[in-house]
Amino acid sequence: MTEAILLVGGKGTRLRPLTVRTPKPMVPAAGVPFLTHQLARAREAGVEHIVLATSYLAEVFEPYFGDGSALGLELEYVTEREPLGTGGAIRNVASRLRSGPGDPVLIFNGDILTGLDIRALVGTHTRSGADISLHLTRVEDPRAYGLVPTDANGRVTAFLEKPQTPEEIVTDQINAGAYVFRRSVIDAIPEGRPVSVERETFPDLLAAGAHLQGMVDSTYWLDLGTPHAFVRGSADLVLGRAPSPAVPGRCGEHLILPTASVAPDAKLSAGTVIGPGAVIGPGARLTATAVLPDAVIEPGALITHSLIGAKARVGARTILANAVIGDGATIGADNELRDGIRIWCDLVLPPATIRFSPDE
Repeated sequence: MTEAILLVGGKGTRLRPLTVRTPKPMVPAAGVPFLTHQLARAREAGVEHIVLATSYLAEVFEPYFGDGSALGLELEYVTEREPLGTGGAIRNVASRLRSGPGDPVLIFNGDILTGLDIRALVGTHTRSGADISLHLTRVEDPRAYGLVPTDANGRVTAFLEKPQTPEEIVTDQINAGAYVFRRSVIDAIPEGRPVSVERETFPDLLAAGAHLQGMVDSTYWLDLGTPHAFVRGSADLVLGRAPSPAVPGRCGEHLILPTASVAPDAKLSAGTVIGPGAVIGPGARLTATAVLPDAVIEPGALITHSLIGAKARVGARTILANAVIGDGATIGADNELRDGIRIWCDLVLPPATIRFSPDE
């Protein structure tokens, strides 16, 4: 049995206001907490025991997932008292692992939506005899990422910081946030202090001559760290572009969860999801939008590529584009909010008092 560690301790600051009251892995994507998709895919790949490395709002996870039996898993929870970084978090849960020194342990970042073939990554690790194996993906523009070049056999040759010039872009391969560690490598990570696997563990092991193997898998991959990416990931799950056995319904243009109410003439498209208890009024049009539980969209609202928080309310005829509306916020009628605007939780924005025609 391969076991796994899921790193779910981040504060999700780039996703605020969605993460003010909810840890990032628990924000709903396609109708269920995002973490549900990761757990379900791990179970599908044969993983049975998973340790969740928690920190921020750690008390939220266990009441929801319990012992994991509903997903066919055995879950354990370990909370960091102080931020320890990725490597420190991995070391902090080592005592809960059951693997022997030479056994493989899967490790996943808690904010990556991917179609990675998990079994293939473990197989690559076993066949190569590596100390650590990394999922690598190729991106069109790698300037925002650290680069991971490999030799002809897939062995990692370097970890390069974000390139500043075209000459520094020596590969389009990046670290995709999923790994297989030999258990003994986990036990060798320094204990009780912050450690970054990306900046310390991986480069130090490479310098010491350890075998780090890369496996390029360029199926679906998305870092859900920003609101725009999170909305896109939720829509891709609903549309079936991103694979997950945890989508609570059939894939298609929209997903309407039980107890939601949608007016017959409302139009939902491009992967829109309507959470439980949400109400969508007559004539509303929603495109690639996630509406969280118990939110209300009033008649005639036009919403595209946006995320509407739990118990939020969007007024009649209001236009939203690339917007995030925090939990419990109220947007009055006839407003127009665009281009990445974020409305904080519980804020009340009154109805618009001045209207401009498109020509003005």
